[in-house]
Amino acid sequence: MFLPWIKLATDTSLLAMESQSVIMTRLTQIAMGQGSPAEAMLMVTEKVSAFGEAAATIAMGGSAHKVVRGYRRHVKANVRRLKRKP
Repeated sequence: MFLPWIKLATDTSLLAMESQSVIMTRLTQIAMGQGSPAEAMLMVTEKVSAFGEAAATIAMGGSAHKVVRGYRRHVKANVRRLKRKP
């Protein structure tokens, strides 16, 4: 009974930590003059896109677990992409 809630809490906590890593990397790049206008635009557009995806998931009967998994997938992609940048 409690296992799904514990899993959701764990995944949400991991999402928060992973998101902070992306935010730190982006802000560090901007502060060092390595940020680009395209990256700044991407920060905004991907949030709108992810919100739309989450809303569609919920509208189609998806669960909070599925929404968190989707957000984590996007965040992990950002981590990989930002690590490749010089």
